[in-house]
Amino acid sequence: MPASTTINDRDALNRVYRRSGAIALATLCVAVLAGCPSDHRVAAPVPLSPAQARALISRLLPPSTGDRSGWATDIYAAFAALQIAPTPENICAVVAVTEQESSFRTDPPVPQLAAIAWKEIDKQGKRVHVPRLVVRTALRLPSSNGKSYSQRIDAVKTERELSENFEDFIGRVPMGKRFFAERNPVRTGGPMQVGIAFAEAHAAAKTYPYPVPDTIRHEVFTRRGGMYFGIAHLLDYPTSYDKLLYRFADFNAGHYASRNAAFQNAVSIVSGIPLDLDGDLMRYGKDARRGPGSTEVATRTLAKRLEMSVAAIRRDLQRGETLAFERTALYKRVFALADKVHRAQVARAVVPRIRLQSAKITRRLTTEWFANRVDERRKRCLLRGSSTTEEGP
Repeated sequence: MPASTTINDRDALNRVYRRSGAIALATLCVAVLAGCPSDHRVAAPVPLSPAQARALISRLLPPSTGDRSGWATDIYAAFAALQIAPTPENICAVVAVTEQESSFRTDPPVPQLAAIAWKEIDKQGKRVHVPRLVVRTALRLPSSNGKSYSQRIDAVKTERELSENFEDFIGRVPMGKRFFAERNPVRTGGPMQVGIAFAEAHAAAKTYPYPVPDTIRHEVFTRRGGMYFGIAHLLDYPTSYDKLLYRFADFNAGHYASRNAAFQNAVSIVSGIPLDLDGDLMRYGKDARRGPGSTEVATRTLAKRLEMSVAAIRRDLQRGETLAFERTALYKRVFALADKVHRAQVARAVVPRIRLQSAKITRRLTTEWFANRVDERRKRCLLRGSSTTEEGP
């Protein structure tokens, strides 16, 4: 069995594999892998058995990947459980994101993580008005393993280690709950660096295929859980995109961010009002108290031309985090006007222009950089599959 799949998981994995029979499995077609002209006839898809699909995944992994069989098993299990066909394109999309985010390490080390953690702790202390001396004194208390929380923070190398330290602190020290409001500040994890909040929401909406010994948060830091939730975030939502590039951008910026950035661009074309193409159509949560955001305000200026009320515009914008937004009157009318003004069809998907903000990021990076970098990895993955197919297994 693979490293992250224990004897106790066999029944769960068997259920996953049995479910895979209900979906249309991938095709292994040299024409698809190598890229064939659209006017060529493509042979009928050849269904793959689970064993064949796992073998294909293993061949498409980067050459330096260790425990290829284990990674292939967990990736295939996620595809099967989510009923996503393990086609070369889908496999290479997952491989590309994983290679970019962790180089296929389940719990990748983060450079200077201790320094990052202390900086975030000090920021949080200022935010909740707790003196730095009080925080540092509390963190000198012994944790569940005998070492102080400070000592454990100084020694952390990975997000899993830091997350477990914070969990211990929140659960054992009264000030921990107040300081972190019972929310662990480690928000991403695993080999695909998926958001833990997303994983928890996904598990609440769909049955997670493995036993959960304690929490979904802990599952994210395993290979099987990290790949399952990462693949779900990347592929388990419907889009009308014609390129995987936009899913890569969405993986970084949020579902439908590329579609929404294109809508913002269309609003700018029609209204003449410059907008940040960040994919955020509305303000949510605490930000909503500040009133409507720039995209909503710009769209409201078009109310008369759109023949829509302000209330109707807001109602349709509220669907901006779903595919259903594309069926709204607002979406259709804005793009119809934009096409007319532009005298050609404007793009229905645009990579959002967002500067990446994270304590772990030390360079000036953007969502566009991330999406293009991952897409290049996807192309190299497909070339590996093409060359492997030509040479034979």
